[in-house]
Amino acid sequence: MYQLKITLLGVQPAIWRRLVVRGDMNLGLLHCVLQVAMGWTNSHLHQFVIGEERYTDPQLSSDMGSEAGVDRNEETAILMELLPQAKSQFGYEYDFGDSWEHLLEVEKILAPAKASEPWAKCLDGKRACPPDDCGGTWGYEDFLKAIKNPRNPDHESMLEWIGGHFDPERFELEHINRCLRLLKWPRTSIPGLASVLMARDQPRGWVREPKTARKA
Repeated sequence: MYQLKITLLGVQPAIWRRLVVRGDMNLGLLHCVLQVAMGWTNSHLHQFVIGEERYTDPQLSSDMGSEAGVDRNEETAILMELLPQAKSQFGYEYDFGDSWEHLLEVEKILAPAKASEPWAKCLDGKRACPPDDCGGTWGYEDFLKAIKNPRNPDHESMLEWIGGHFDPERFELEHINRCLRLLKWPRTSIPGLASVLMARDQPRGWVREPKTARKA
């Protein structure tokens, strides 16, 4: 089991999550875990950056022509094979337009989980992630100013765009973990992830636990 700390770069106060996940998961499934735990909606492309290599979903992305070379398949990239040591760091970027960059650190490598224990769990975290499509770090800063100040000329339009309310301090550990338990091991499809994200963003009583515990 890998204990990871995920920090969204460029935003203060810091937005972060601490997760424990199986080390033998592929990066495609880790992407699903990050989308659920951070609060994103999987509406854009993404990539992992480990050393000089990029890993992406080959069905959705193609080589972007950087010096890093051809994108590698995240579905065949196993976490513990790529990062066998604690204190290793790697990157995760979501939405190449807004460019939400995350720093991931392998804080600890733990003993294997028991079959009855979840293969992905959120231990802690702080604050809600920005809304998708708000314009990156600068756009998020302007968005927060607008919704907090009724005199701001964009106040009403931003509140309407976000659905009437946004709490940047919101972090619901139990709800995140209920939703993580809805993800499928060892792979979650794009429609499957969409279903989990929809459940996450519905009124809180809507989420139902799986009928039977999944064995890892």
